[in-house]
Amino acid sequence: MKNKKLWIAVGVVAVAVIAYLLLSGGKKEEKTTFETAKVEQGNIQTTITATGTIEPVTSVTVGTQVSGIVSRLYVDYNSVVKKGQVIAELDKTNLISELNAQKANLSSAQSSLNYQQSNYNRYKTLYDKGLVSADEYENALLQYNQAKEQVASARESVQRAQTNLGYATITSPIDGVVLSKAVEEGQTVAASFNTPELFTIAQDLTDMRVIADIDEADIGGVKEGQRVTFTVDAFPDDRFEGRVTQVRQQATTESNVVTYEVVISAPNNDLKLKPGLTANVTIFTLEKNGVLTVPAKALRFMPNEAFLEKGQTIEDVEAPTKLWTREGNTFKAHKVETGTSNGMLTEIVSGISAGTEVLVDFNISGGEEAQEQQAQNPFMPRPKGNNNKNGNQQKK
Repeated sequence: MKNKKLWIAVGVVAVAVIAYLLLSGGKKEEKTTFETAKVEQGNIQTTITATGTIEPVTSVTVGTQVSGIVSRLYVDYNSVVKKGQVIAELDKTNLISELNAQKANLSSAQSSLNYQQSNYNRYKTLYDKGLVSADEYENALLQYNQAKEQVASARESVQRAQTNLGYATITSPIDGVVLSKAVEEGQTVAASFNTPELFTIAQDLTDMRVIADIDEADIGGVKEGQRVTFTVDAFPDDRFEGRVTQVRQQATTESNVVTYEVVISAPNNDLKLKPGLTANVTIFTLEKNGVLTVPAKALRFMPNEAFLEKGQTIEDVEAPTKLWTREGNTFKAHKVETGTSNGMLTEIVSGISAGTEVLVDFNISGGEEAQEQQAQNPFMPRPKGNNNKNGNQQKK
């Protein structure tokens, strides 16, 4: 009997609790909290990322203008060479024979000229005395002039043969390092149509550059002189620095993607950078250091009287851009002048001092109806809960 009464009492208490919850609606008290940020000195940066290839600033491809067999090679990969240093020689047998033949032709033409000159002098003397006709005199003059032209032509042939013989000795056009070698001793090179490439010589490996491909959507922000940092896979822990030295106007289209080449200086005093390495480039298109900054979304904040607690007031000002502070129970607007912005931070030129805490965002706990009203108000910042739902929350 006692147990039965006990269970009845417990049941009455449970019914009373349930009734209370139903009558109260289970609603929590609505509470608004505000997120703040300090106006502080900071850096505003905007960057563009791209990839590029490292190459020497000056490199020369060395070839040969005459055909022949490579008889001697004096350099190899990575050889350090000086301007004018002999780096290879072709077989000179045929070239020497050609030179001797042209010299013989020149000697013959010179002998013919000597005869025609003496013959012309005799006819001129006889013509002056009226002993020969004008036709005979003019014929002697013609042969004399032709003999002079043959000597000039033979002399040019000798010079050409001498030059070709000189081409068989290949020298370095610059001081530098041999990057590539395309021939071996005994190999035949033919210079009939194109100049064969024998070596590639880089002038100075301590002065490199990066050729980066910049997308057409980003090229408008790239200017000469902008700071650049880049990394290479060979040294992932090292960060290299350079400057934009040239923005080339020629566009390249590949798979319907338009890019422009940007040249970036790459000092290489420690010789870590090697030609052909891929560089992951970051170009600083906007860079302002040591300026007053606030989070950009602080300029979009606007308090709403509907969610103020009892005793709280708003002091607004007429201004295109403003920041809000909370001073006790008063939300106060400050007219400010803004400068550059990168979307996350905005520069404050005037209107508020460093160290001031400004309102950035707010959160509402409880009061579901109030949250729904706020979500429908396009002039109010969204609470964090709603932002997470829509996937629009920005990281702070």
